[in-house]
Amino acid sequence: MTRIRAAVCHDFGAPLQVEEIEIRPPRGREVEVTLAACAVCHSDISFAEGAWGGTLPAVYGHEAAGIVTALGEGARGLAVGDRVVVTLIRACGQCPSCAKARPTDCETPQDGHHDPITTAGGGRLHQAMACGGFAEKVVVDASQVVTLPNGIALDVAALVACGVITGVGAVVNAARLRPGQDAVVIGAGGVGLNAIQGARIAGARRIVAVDMTEEKLETARAFGATHGVLATGETPWRDAQAALGRGADAVLVTVGAAAAYDSAPHYLARGGKIIVVGMPATGAVSTYEAAMVAGSGQSLVGSKMGDVVIARDIPWIVDLYLQGRLKLDELISRRYPLERINEAITDTKSGAAKRNVIVFDR
Repeated sequence: MTRIRAAVCHDFGAPLQVEEIEIRPPRGREVEVTLAACAVCHSDISFAEGAWGGTLPAVYGHEAAGIVTALGEGARGLAVGDRVVVTLIRACGQCPSCAKARPTDCETPQDGHHDPITTAGGGRLHQAMACGGFAEKVVVDASQVVTLPNGIALDVAALVACGVITGVGAVVNAARLRPGQDAVVIGAGGVGLNAIQGARIAGARRIVAVDMTEEKLETARAFGATHGVLATGETPWRDAQAALGRGADAVLVTVGAAAAYDSAPHYLARGGKIIVVGMPATGAVSTYEAAMVAGSGQSLVGSKMGDVVIARDIPWIVDLYLQGRLKLDELISRRYPLERINEAITDTKSGAAKRNVIVFDR
């Protein structure tokens, strides 16, 4: 066992505690990654606040990148010294979902009783989302990592592990947006900005961003939105339809608010799709007029982690960045050391940050 520092959640809604924990060496298909950075995602905050339940104590964090420092005897295709992105997408490669190239829906559950981390005293410690990236090292399944080329900094690459693939993938893989079609993106946070970038890359005719402040709409325009609509109006969907000249072919809801899903059908054209990306708290309910959805040939499509195949999609996304066709550096609002993680979380919750990143000294 090796002693490392990590930010541990002991009680839902309480500040994370930076303390020493223990991590065991990798076994079987596992790989040890010494992290350079881990971004703060709203999903980490929701879990730490108890919105979706879970086991405590736990280490959250799932947008990470670093250097491979050890391999289990069954790990293949990786080498010590490789620069890698670390994701929460853990795929067995054998279940029906994996066989259909849907590793985000892998049906083989993680064995949470044998997590690679423990408290400093040897007590149980949950590696949340099969990742636990708010720590100096992680031990994860080899299916969760993708090697990186030179030319992309590791703190920038960390963003690709969740927010970028979720937003871009929701457009390309779930909505299957085609050139000339129109998109509405509800929420111009980290995932929403990447959905906007995905729509631009996919060749959307017009892209309308919907958010609560003019500042966020201005940021959305910088990432590719052609129009911005304030959600604070009585009927913002009419403003969006005026900008498009019609309803949208795809409405991507990237915020975890049930009310956003209540309004989403109003933005749609006939035959359009609502892409469910943001995750409200457990028990939150949205309502729809089913006859309108059926009569208009519309659909509601869930998208988990952008429906990505990381070995296929992450290299493509990184290559777009290296070509200058995808903004990543501009997504980082601030960098914080691990000791200041609670400041990073508070800033993220305020809505002021696109993405805050925890960086580890090496």
